[in-house]
Amino acid sequence: MKISIITVCFNSAATIEDTIKSVLSQDYSDIEYIVVDGKSTDPTLEILAKYRDRISRHISEPDSGIYDAMNKGINLASGSIIGFLNSDDIYANKEVISKVAQVMQTKDIDCCYGDLEYVAENNPNKIVRRWKSQPYHDSLFRKGWHPPHPTFFVKRSAYYTYGVFDLSYNIGADYELMLRFLQRYNLRTKYIPNILVKMRCGGISNRNLYQIIKANIECYRAWKKNDLKMSPLTIIRKPFSKISQFVYAKS
Repeated sequence: MKISIITVCFNSAATIEDTIKSVLSQDYSDIEYIVVDGKSTDPTLEILAKYRDRISRHISEPDSGIYDAMNKGINLASGSIIGFLNSDDIYANKEVISKVAQVMQTKDIDCCYGDLEYVAENNPNKIVRRWKSQPYHDSLFRKGWHPPHPTFFVKRSAYYTYGVFDLSYNIGADYELMLRFLQRYNLRTKYIPNILVKMRCGGISNRNLYQIIKANIECYRAWKKNDLKMSPLTIIRKPFSKISQFVYAKS
């Protein structure tokens, strides 16, 4: 079973080599690795050139943002399963994709996800917070929960059946997509109780209060778009649901 891993990047020279090595070190053999670059002007392309023979597909052209680049990656992918690894993230260990493959070989599973560690921007060995997830049930989104998108793997056919990332969202298109797949269309999912990804702090939706507020507004829009009834407490619960991540990080 081929699994397509997509990395989107733009001027990511400081971190992308760690990301590439993380993918190439996986012990699962049938990986299609796709890199979608937004026409970087720093040494990113020079780093990619070093791994030209081990990257399955690579394009470098202007895009309209991260979700546009992700959609380009989906269009390029030929694997049965698609996952995303951002250009400043790494897999937790070399067995991650093997674990995903084992779960996704089950006929009644459409997607899966696991746990995530936030690590210091300059030190991926320093854990800042830990996003410990849980088995899915349909009340969780209303409680402010959602899976960590960097750990979210989906059958490629789901994107063609239920749609790709909605480019009208600047920050929350990943949330809207997971809400659409899991809450609206009830894709069959499985929780992997392991840390799958280490994510450097400083993501676009977590940088400052303005970005957090903007992300929550887009989450509200996502519920409206999908004709789902949302509790007024959902948006309030969403930021508070992250408090436990700091507790887990210290445990």
